[in-house]
Amino acid sequence: MVFSDIEMPGLSGLEFAIKLKALSPDTRIIFVTGYEKYAIKAFKVKAQGYLLKPLNVEEVKEELKCLPGKTGKEQEKLVVQCFGHFEVYWHGKPVIFKRKQTKELFAYLVDREGAVCSVGEIALALWEKGSDGKAEMNRIRVLINDFRSTLKEIGMDNLLIRGRRLIGIRREEVDCDYYRMLEGDMDAVNACRGAYMPEYSWAELTNARLQFRKK
Repeated sequence: MVFSDIEMPGLSGLEFAIKLKALSPDTRIIFVTGYEKYAIKAFKVKAQGYLLKPLNVEEVKEELKCLPGKTGKEQEKLVVQCFGHFEVYWHGKPVIFKRKQTKELFAYLVDREGAVCSVGEIALALWEKGSDGKAEMNRIRVLINDFRSTLKEIGMDNLLIRGRRLIGIRREEVDCDYYRMLEGDMDAVNACRGAYMPEYSWAELTNARLQFRKK
């Protein structure tokens, strides 16, 4: 549990809350501030409480009584960060991918927003060419198997959707800043410094669309 002010130098309390939730979804945040005007924004970033200064011991005790326990749903979701750089967290720790392109495959599936895609589309995105070659098909198969193995190690293999030459992810199984923005939570994006997945060239179209949307 974290008590935080809102108006702070450098990183505001709202920005801090979003970054903290990305790393540690189970952490409860209670804002302590002298301003009522931030209340709506505070609860948009899933703050547990909002106390106005000056506060007393009894107010803090009352706030602590309302703290809920951890839910299974929170523990089962992967936290995915798309803005600044693509990162994946499980229980507050970065998920380590054995291959760099396995991580890129996951990023591409996140970008597809849960829609399944063909192995040909994957090949075009990752290597900018089709998937007719046998060697290329084998490369894709290795990445998919590696991705499935990585998910299985953390008990999240149900995230993956597989069909005949098709693959996708279950969008509802991830807590993603990009998805929160699409759902209308603009505070999540405004607080994230950096572009959308800048390390991947195929993400440039989505990034341009998001920049236009923010104007």
